[in-house]
Amino acid sequence: MDKVIIKDLVARGIIGVNDWEREKPQEILINLVLYADLRAAGNSDQLDDCVNYRTIAKRVQAHAESAQRFTVEALAADLACLCLEQPHVQRVLVRVEKPGAVRFTGSVGVEIERSRGDFA
Repeated sequence: MDKVIIKDLVARGIIGVNDWEREKPQEILINLVLYADLRAAGNSDQLDDCVNYRTIAKRVQAHAESAQRFTVEALAADLACLCLEQPHVQRVLVRVEKPGAVRFTGSVGVEIERSRGDFA
């Protein structure tokens, strides 16, 4: 299966269980690998045959900034579902990280993989 990669998308949203985490938006780092059959897009050179990564990036960022989830696991599941709603995307790998959330780390987060069948 072919891949479309959206790397290091930054959103600023409320995420976390601690009171101080719910007071102001913090940085959320998102990486996506969208699995799709891109042969038609490669042959036709037509946008309708492509995975529209711009649309997906905007929707993912908007959701991450408005969802106010308590856990990165829940946000990652939301984003996976959102990506799989898009035409051509059959499977998605979602990584959601909170930079600086734990002392002495660059970031902490989760990585999940979902396919269309997981939400049927």
